[in-house]
Amino acid sequence: MAIESDVVVSGGGLAGITAALAAADGGAKTRLVTANQSTLRQASGLIDVMGYPPGDAGPDASQRGTPIRDQGPIADPFEHLADLPEGHPYERVGVDAVREGLAAFDELVEGYAGDHTDRNALVPTHGGAIKPTARYPVHSADGLASDDRDALLVGFEALTDFDAPLAAEHLQAAGVPFDVEGVTVSFPGELRADAKATRFADLLETDEIPAAKGGKGGGNSDGGVVHRTRTGSCRAKLVERIADAIDDADVAPERVGFPAVLGEDRPSAVRIDLSDRLGVPVFEVPTGPPSLPGIRLENQLHHALEEREVWLADGQPVVDFEASDGSGAPRRVEELLVETPGGGTTPVAAEQYILATGGLVGRGIDSERGSVREPIFDCHVPHPEDRYDWFADDAFGDHPFAAFGVHVDRELRPLDADDAVEFANLRAAGSVLGGHDFAAEKSGSGVSIATGHAAGTAAAEEI
Repeated sequence: MAIESDVVVSGGGLAGITAALAAADGGAKTRLVTANQSTLRQASGLIDVMGYPPGDAGPDASQRGTPIRDQGPIADPFEHLADLPEGHPYERVGVDAVREGLAAFDELVEGYAGDHTDRNALVPTHGGAIKPTARYPVHSADGLASDDRDALLVGFEALTDFDAPLAAEHLQAAGVPFDVEGVTVSFPGELRADAKATRFADLLETDEIPAAKGGKGGGNSDGGVVHRTRTGSCRAKLVERIADAIDDADVAPERVGFPAVLGEDRPSAVRIDLSDRLGVPVFEVPTGPPSLPGIRLENQLHHALEEREVWLADGQPVVDFEASDGSGAPRRVEELLVETPGGGTTPVAAEQYILATGGLVGRGIDSERGSVREPIFDCHVPHPEDRYDWFADDAFGDHPFAAFGVHVDRELRPLDADDAVEFANLRAAGSVLGGHDFAAEKSGSGVSIATGHAAGTAAAEEI
């Protein structure tokens, strides 16, 4: 017999989790099934709404048709949402739904700034690029590019993912209103050459100095290799080395930026302690995967799922489904077949279903040489018949494939090739939706939150 719920969500990323939380808050017994570990730990932890408008959108007619990369970042994303082309996920749900999704996020998640304004903040990232974003961790607040205080960026020799001098050089070239310099210091103690970002976070949080195997103190495991710890404060020793670097720097910093590794569970305590020791505000620069800001966000969201008693099945992909024949009306999904760890399948049934499996990168959309399809429900994915029309000649052009995805009605129900609803009780959310290039627009997490919240709320209302 099928395991029954009110709402089943397929996909464990930001859109799927947001949809499951919204459905549960609406009183629905909710189940979340996902094939893979959440992509949040690979993400920056920044919550964007829209940083760059599509070339054919926006109130400034002179910009229409201009490639996204040639337009500057927009100050207020909400000024552009009403002018988006038909089929864009924001156009489908409406501006109010975007605000409602952000409000739900603000109420749910602690440690984020930006809800005081509609304007984008300009957050420097690990490569020295500046990202316009609507919400950002408080640990990055003192690092905004609009701030005119001079800054020093600090990198660690053993952490190759963050090149502080190069990031500073790129920021200076971008014309930021402050002087910035980058320095690289050795992290206290002895670390493996391939130590992960989470290892640095653990040492800064526990304030331990790592030593090679056989040193004094207790043991800590890092990838199966035992590291012992020396006595003394890791943070105190690190500050000594940074102070020496400041003495040799050309910039007298009024703030100091670190890669985003200042702890996983208690980053505020680490950041405040470093700030007190250095005598200037300390901030984090979002870095690549594994991303501590993304892991912190994932931890909060998973805790929220537990509080709402959402049943989570990780590593269990949906491999097939059963549906009614429709009898002249849109078909209804009756159950999903979910792969179990032993290699078999388990039927999972619900009144309402939400598809949030990701786009081309997340394999929520599959492409073959001559076709593009959504692999679970075989929902229609509009695309040119000629595969040479899937991309632009310019490598950095606006490629059509970037906007491939399921097209939906205003209730987020997938549409077939004739614009008819495919399944009456199925909604889609997040990057599985077509009609937008989230990477170029810098709109990925905003679309996930807005459409996930709208889909989960609507599904609960149908119960």
